[in-house]
Order: sequence, then structure tokens, then C-alpha cells
Amino acid sequence: MTLLPELYMLLFSVFFLFLSVGKKRISLFTAARVLALLGFFVTLACAGARGTLFSGAYQVDFFSQVFKVLLSAGFTLVVFMFEKEKEVENLPEFFMFLGFSTLGLMILVSSVELISIVVSLEISSFSLYAVVPLRKAQTRTQIEAAMKYLFFGAISTGIMLYGMGYLYGMAHSTYLPDIMAKLPQFLSQPLGVLAIILTLTAFFFKLSLFPLHFWAPDIYEGASDATTTFIATVPKIAAAALLIRLTMLASSAPEQMATVIIVLAAFSMTLGNLVGLVQKDVKRLLAYSGIAHAGYLMMGLLSFNREGNAAVVYYIAVYLFMNLALFYVVMLLSRRGENVTINDLSGLARRSPLLALTLAVAAFSLAGIPPTGGFTGKFFLFVTAFKAGYLAIVIIAAVNTVISVFYYLNLVRVSYSRESEELRPLTLAFHEKVLCCVFNIVIIYMGLMPFGLIDLFRDAM
Repeated sequence: MTLLPELYMLLFSVFFLFLSVGKKRISLFTAARVLALLGFFVTLACAGARGTLFSGAYQVDFFSQVFKVLLSAGFTLVVFMFEKEKEVENLPEFFMFLGFSTLGLMILVSSVELISIVVSLEISSFSLYAVVPLRKAQTRTQIEAAMKYLFFGAISTGIMLYGMGYLYGMAHSTYLPDIMAKLPQFLSQPLGVLAIILTLTAFFFKLSLFPLHFWAPDIYEGASDATTTFIATVPKIAAAALLIRLTMLASSAPEQMATVIIVLAAFSMTLGNLVGLVQKDVKRLLAYSGIAHAGYLMMGLLSFNREGNAAVVYYIAVYLFMNLALFYVVMLLSRRGENVTINDLSGLARRSPLLALTLAVAAFSLAGIPPTGGFTGKFFLFVTAFKAGYLAIVIIAAVNTVISVFYYLNLVRVSYSRESEELRPLTLAFHEKVLCCVFNIVIIYMGLMPFGLIDLFRDAM
């Protein structure tokens, strides 16, 4: 039971590996959906598992299990959302690589030792490097996106290994508990803070946080809709988990680390929102939105305590659903796999009221408008940063939230108040309607009834 979620995800990936070399006599979409849903229930059933494996390098506890449930939920939803065979080449390999990437992320959230962190991060990253070029419409933009993702990923991993070398040199151990015991005496010196920042680099890359955000807009625009949806949501859950683990190493010297976090968060929020104002491509707009939200997320880490960390987990859970909802609208509008522009949203309310409602709920949530989960999540982050005494970053975040309202509500305005030349109604299948309703209900529920979940996440910390 301790390793069952990881073993199941490994079997999922190997199953599609065999399908890729043999003759495909089954419906790949049906198989992927059934197996992914079964994997989610398996992960949920193992939520109570506890144990330490591989000489203490692998820790299965409530903290890791909460993140594995979120990862499995995100993976399952992406598999259910994806249904355009014309968009992606080599479908069995596509599902295999997504499975291996999720496996790497699941291993990552349980890793409490530097080498196992690196190995699990690379399992996840290499799979995504292979998935980005699988879009059928081979264009220069897409090839450029794949190359950028690979090079930026390699560079961020190299910087992370450099930082880990310093941590090992200080603590003479690769285990996080040993490093936590030895690091406080070095954190008053620039070297200790530098080691932590360099080590966090790869997770800043996964979150697309400033200054490691350059890859995001091009990859979001160049990759297929399903690939972009996965990259924009699922890896960020594991990155948040490791950021919590690693920033707690520096909890004995919060002033030095807090300064770095405040600067990165402020630049990330401001750049993401200002550049987001002028975007025309919806996926590119969501890339800059993700950069801004990475800045909001960092605010929760400033308190270096259980409350702040629980707020981070709550926000990443809300972010998963509201981002998936908006990407689902993009996927359903883009029936042939082409990129959707803001003008393509014109007349959506008349063509498909449910799809327009889903877009509105997701956009309101991303903008932080009550009673959505985005508002409640931001409220928790702002309160924890304010209680920790960081008023300046709260004011910067509030101003940025106001700026972001312009481009999020513009999506809603175009879909409800602008007429379209395309008058044919958008017919949704039954499962598409169900998925839209699930997203809307979850986002509203997390906005109105947050306390059960926030208490659960507090316990996990």
C-alpha cells in the first residue's frame, strides 16, 4: 500500500508502452480514461499509508499523500479532457509519457534526499521534453518551443545541482533532515542563502516564476492543447510541495530568505500581469497568468510556518481546477487543434451557454472575485503574509490583482457581449457537459466552504 500509487502509475505507462509497439485493437481513449480513473481511486485508497523506504530517502506521510491525490486528480482530469486524436501524433506514446511524468512527480513529493529529488525531477522532465514535439501540425513555433523547454530545463537542473553541491558540502549529507540540522549555522552567511536559492531554481522553473519564466509563453503557444494543459497544472503541484520542504530548511533565518522571496514574487506578479494585458492568444495569455500566480503562491512561503504552507497547498489545489476549466474551454473551442485567440470567444454565450459559464467561473476565480475558490485562496495567502509582517508585498499583490481583473474579465466580456460571425451552436457531448459542471461546482465549493480542506492541509503540514 505504501508504494501502490507509484507502482500503479508505472504499470499505466508500461501498458501504453506495449500498446505502442503492438497492434492497437482497443480504444486508446477509453483505456486511458478507465485506467486513469482507477489510478485516482487507488491513490485515494492509499492516502492513509505511512512508511520510510530506501534507507530513509523516501518518506510516505500525510504530506506526500495529499499531494499524490492532487497529482492523480490533475492527471485523470487531463486524460478525460483530451479527445482530439488529430491533434497529437503517436497516441500510445503520448499517454505513456504523461504517465511517466506523473510517476516522476509522485516520487518527487515523497523524496527527502537530494539525489532522489534530482532523479525523480528528471524522470518527470524528460517525459515532458518528449511530449512537447508530438503535436501533428509541425510548425517552426512548435519546434522552437520544444527546444526552448529542453534547454531551459537543462540549465535550471544544472544550477540546482550546483546549489545541492553547496548543501552537501555544508552538511556532509544528502538527507534533508541532516541538512536542516546543520544549515542554520551557515544561513547567516551569503553562502548558505545562495545554496538554498540555487537549489530552488529547478522548482522556480516548474512554477515559471521570474526570472525562470521565459520558456512558458512559447511552450504554451507551441505545444498541443492537452500537453499545455498538463504542463500548466500538474508539475506545479509537485513544485509547490518541494518548495515547502526546501524553504522549511531555511526557517531558522527567515529574514534573508524572505527578502529573496519578496523580490521574486513582486517581479513575477508585475511582469505576468502587465504583459498579460496585451496578449491576443488565449494560451499565451494563460502563460503570463501562470507567471503572475507563481508570484502569489510564493507569498504563502513568507511566514515559514504551518498556516502559510497550508495556504500554499490550498491555492495550488484551487489553481489546478480553475486553470483546467479555462483550458477545457480552449480545447472544446479548438476542435481541429488550432490555437484560440480572444476574438474566437465572440458570441460564445449564444453558441454554448454552459461553456461560456465555465469560462466566466474560471476567469472570475483566476481574477480573485468572490465567491470563487480563487478569491478564498488569495485571501488565505494575503492574510498569512500580512500576519508575518510583510505588508509591502501584500499591497503589491493587491495592486496586481486589480490589474489582472482587466484581462480576465475581458475574456468574459468578449464571450457574452460581442457578436460572432459563427452562428452555429456548439454541441457538447454528455461527458463534456458533466466535466464543465464538475469544474464549476468545485471552484464555487472551494470558495464558499474552504475550512474543511484548509484544516486537512494544515494537518498535512
